[in-house]
Amino acid sequence: MKIAVLMGSPNKNGSTSILVNEFKRGAEEAGHSVEVIDVCHADIHPCAGCVACGYEGPCVQKDDVDTIRPKLLASEMVVFATPLYYYGMTAQLKAVIDRFCAYNSSLTGKHLKSALLAVAWNAENWTFDALEAHYFTLVKYLCFEDKGKVLGYGCGLPDMTKRSRYPQDAYKLGKSL
Repeated sequence: MKIAVLMGSPNKNGSTSILVNEFKRGAEEAGHSVEVIDVCHADIHPCAGCVACGYEGPCVQKDDVDTIRPKLLASEMVVFATPLYYYGMTAQLKAVIDRFCAYNSSLTGKHLKSALLAVAWNAENWTFDALEAHYFTLVKYLCFEDKGKVLGYGCGLPDMTKRSRYPQDAYKLGKSL
């Protein structure tokens, strides 16, 4: 299976990347190919809401979404990876998701598998409530098949994450596919 990971952390060596690397290792050991797409260091413009794309055509904006779109459409699974920023995904990842507008029907028609990898400093039981609700709304709307999630509570610093169970959980999720 071809898996595209939308890496939504601007910190290339942070806690989110630890989970992504372990997920990738597990998935590749299970025989899948994984491409990590760094959306935070790409040139991504926010959706202008012009609907010139007609929800299934070329976007009037010319940026790195032009390279992300074919990678997603060639995949069988998408993984959303993000640190928790004020109880949601990063703005960079959200901008990419907003741009799904221009190929919405293509995405929904593929019935992609999906997963969520997220980390947060906070360790309260409600920490990921809003992010989970958003993720599951996307899964439902886009006709994706959720394959799981790893929510790293108390993973504010890479050392905290490395000492937690969450890298192993991410590895197991990748390996289980």
